[in-house]
Amino acid sequence: MILCESLISINEQDQIGVVFKKRKKGCRAFMKRIGEIKAFLLDMDGTINLGQSLLPGAKEFIDYLKESGREYLFLTNNSSKDSAHYVKKMRHLGIKCDVENILTSGDATISYLYSLKPKARVFLMGTPELEMEFKKYGFVLTDKNPDFVILGFDMTLTYEKIVKGCNFIRQGVTYIATHPDFNCPVENGYIPDTGAMMELIKASTGKMPQVIGKPNKEIIESAFRKMKQHNRDEVAMVGDRVYTDIKTGENAGITSILVLSGESTVEDLDKYGVKANFIFDGVGDICKQLKEYDALGK
Repeated sequence: MILCESLISINEQDQIGVVFKKRKKGCRAFMKRIGEIKAFLLDMDGTINLGQSLLPGAKEFIDYLKESGREYLFLTNNSSKDSAHYVKKMRHLGIKCDVENILTSGDATISYLYSLKPKARVFLMGTPELEMEFKKYGFVLTDKNPDFVILGFDMTLTYEKIVKGCNFIRQGVTYIATHPDFNCPVENGYIPDTGAMMELIKASTGKMPQVIGKPNKEIIESAFRKMKQHNRDEVAMVGDRVYTDIKTGENAGITSILVLSGESTVEDLDKYGVKANFIFDGVGDICKQLKEYDALGK
């Protein structure tokens, strides 16, 4: 199934049928819009892979992006790991990539902070991997007079960190969180994520942070800083979750592409009040459209 420019209510079934027939595979305007995208921002789990297995067409899609000179970045809200971790993960799955192709919410937070105040003093609640990334970019990690309090997915969180962080936040120190996810999926279910920690701190301080990761536009602004120069209409966010991936594209003013290979269904667009520009069964179908567009141009 392929739906394009899904700026209609999912409840209007008759209209969907008309739109689908008019804009099905082969529609030149549809193909042109997809073909002219020069950079793809990609969710991973549910979009490229499910657990330790690649989804159908994923490798072909990434290989063709490289072959055709299109840029891509894998985006993840998980700030407990560094980019090198995800490079290893993707390579293990058979996807060739480098740190230049990875953007975590931790990376995006560092980029955002660097744009505000390079070498700032930071009280960081984060894993050792995230600490190393902050140090790499010249930030001073301290528990004395910080310029910022940063909350990441801190799997090493201690009561002492919480007490110090809350005290700084009450004093008015600028408070930023890497991403808003309440839970992180693991093999046996879920574990508390940064969003849950935000609620704990709010219960004590009454304050919520500025949040960088999906679905907020700041992670896309960080992606623009990391990539080659592109116009906004040349960049697309691709993902399987309406309320994070597709909402991110909407918030950032870029093209959003929903794939139905993971969590969300078409009906979720109405449920969450979010609009996707295109809907595909999976990234393999996006690859087919790109190939058809490029073939017409040759």
